[in-house]
Amino acid sequence: MSPHEECPYQNGRVVIDPAFKADAPARYARLRESGPIHSAEFHLGLKGWLIVDYDLAREALTHPALLKDATPAAEALAAAGYVLHKPSVGLGAQMMEADPPEHTRLRRLASAAFTPRRTAELAPRIEQIAHDLIDTLPPAGEVDLVEAFNAPLPSTVIAELLGIPEEYHLDFRRWSAQALQVASPGHRPALAGLHGLLAGLVADKRRSPQDDLLSALVAVRDEEDGRLSEEELVGTAMMLVVAGHESTVNLLGNAVLGLLQHPDQLRQLRERPELMSGAVEEFLRYDTSVERSTSRYAAEDIELGGVPIPRGSMIVVALGAAGRDAPQAEGDDPAALDVTRPGARHLAFGHGIHYCLGAPLARLETTIALSTLLSRVPELELAAPVDSLEWIGSGIIRGVLSLPVRYRARSV
Repeated sequence: MSPHEECPYQNGRVVIDPAFKADAPARYARLRESGPIHSAEFHLGLKGWLIVDYDLAREALTHPALLKDATPAAEALAAAGYVLHKPSVGLGAQMMEADPPEHTRLRRLASAAFTPRRTAELAPRIEQIAHDLIDTLPPAGEVDLVEAFNAPLPSTVIAELLGIPEEYHLDFRRWSAQALQVASPGHRPALAGLHGLLAGLVADKRRSPQDDLLSALVAVRDEEDGRLSEEELVGTAMMLVVAGHESTVNLLGNAVLGLLQHPDQLRQLRERPELMSGAVEEFLRYDTSVERSTSRYAAEDIELGGVPIPRGSMIVVALGAAGRDAPQAEGDDPAALDVTRPGARHLAFGHGIHYCLGAPLARLETTIALSTLLSRVPELELAAPVDSLEWIGSGIIRGVLSLPVRYRARSV
């Protein structure tokens, strides 16, 4: 029986295990056929509800009774091995795991430093990094594209943006790659390593500010509540590193893999580079790297998709599944990769108050990285069977751990 034919249920629940994650688009498609919401089991046996429908996903992401405050689920979380830490269960005190009014305050402060101007100014440097990485490759051969290009590009960008010294870049890249793999033995040490690095840098920036994002976060003020606390500063930096960096690494990987599996789409994008901006939206829709949202918890008894949801239940939105279910132009096949699709709709960056603050940077990096790769590497093909690729086995990120390719590059 092929993975596509396996029953998505085990003991009446969807089990989100490595086999499910490796075959996620097909399994989500099967789940959508039988309903918009399903009982599910996640990491460490934690049980909750999984939403796979676009319309219900939008409803859940803005539902006033679905909060980041995990207090109603404290007992279940403790039983699964999580230590409840308000307002977060993982990355410290930061807006991704906070509710209003705290979320409002944290987002306003972070937005003051993470401005559109600062993002736009990064374009020339991102392009230089992309070209430099390709320049380091031999003219032709085989390479793991994740290691050689997809990972170091956004890692270098976010490290330079935050003001992380070059001597810490290798540790930074290793820790950020492991921090969202919640079943990995390196998960907790990676979080601890990142926290220690960023806490030390925050102290350094306070003593000697530089022209970087960490210094801007240290300096920013809120007219009502004062500056970000030490814990909030480090938590916000952790969020930018882990959520922002790893999502872009794997968006690049999923996009390239999708193109290599669909040579007609790759050819169109090479022949019509002006399609790239819209194509990035299609990659976000077709196989987004943030496969699932972070958890929300029912603050009261509610109903979603006709299903009673008791207070304290954990709700997770399958953002990738919602993209394959999102309404598109009449006649468009949502299961197909189409780089010419006009206005591809998706929920890859979320919806509502928690819409990704770093979405403009992710779009910018992906557009420049893919444009540079396709223009500089005219011959590119997979160097391993698709079914031999190993996927990230746990957590909210979807992507391959390595992407072996054969290539021929051209000099500038």
